[in-house]
Amino acid sequence: MLSRKKQKGRRPQGRFDTLISAKTRVEGNIRFTGGLHVDGRVQGSIIADDESGAALIRLSECGEVEGDIVAPNIIINGTVKGDVFAREHLELAPKAAITGNVYYNLVEMAAGASVNGSMVHSRDTDMQPRPELPAAPDKQKPVDLQGNDLPNDSPGEPGANPMDERKSAGQNGE
Repeated sequence: MLSRKKQKGRRPQGRFDTLISAKTRVEGNIRFTGGLHVDGRVQGSIIADDESGAALIRLSECGEVEGDIVAPNIIINGTVKGDVFAREHLELAPKAAITGNVYYNLVEMAAGASVNGSMVHSRDTDMQPRPELPAAPDKQKPVDLQGNDLPNDSPGEPGANPMDERKSAGQNGE
């Protein structure tokens, strides 16, 4: 008699290094490695820097995200207004509500979960679209408070830049 072994789902197991509690509201993009548990509200994208497939984000039923979520392993039981990019495993629990497109490799979806957008399956994770985010603030050059870093021919309406007015007043002898 042939026996069949039951294949267990590849449910991500991991510890959570970072917690955003229910009384916390974060404005801006979050980059993380390891595990991230969100009970609060995030206005910005959440992106796992870990490309090894070990990073995990879990959004609890009281958690909310207004932005994209990009990670190898994602568990959602809260509200997401943005696109979700799960390179390895995506679990949508009963109270998951996503308004946006979902890109996944392997998905588990419980009764009650909802997706208002497209669900796109892709085995090749390199083919999944990646959201473009602005550069991290530490990589941007700060602007001098006096405006010395601004170009002389700054774009825009004449007089829109106070620095232009001061320069032209000095040249005309006024």
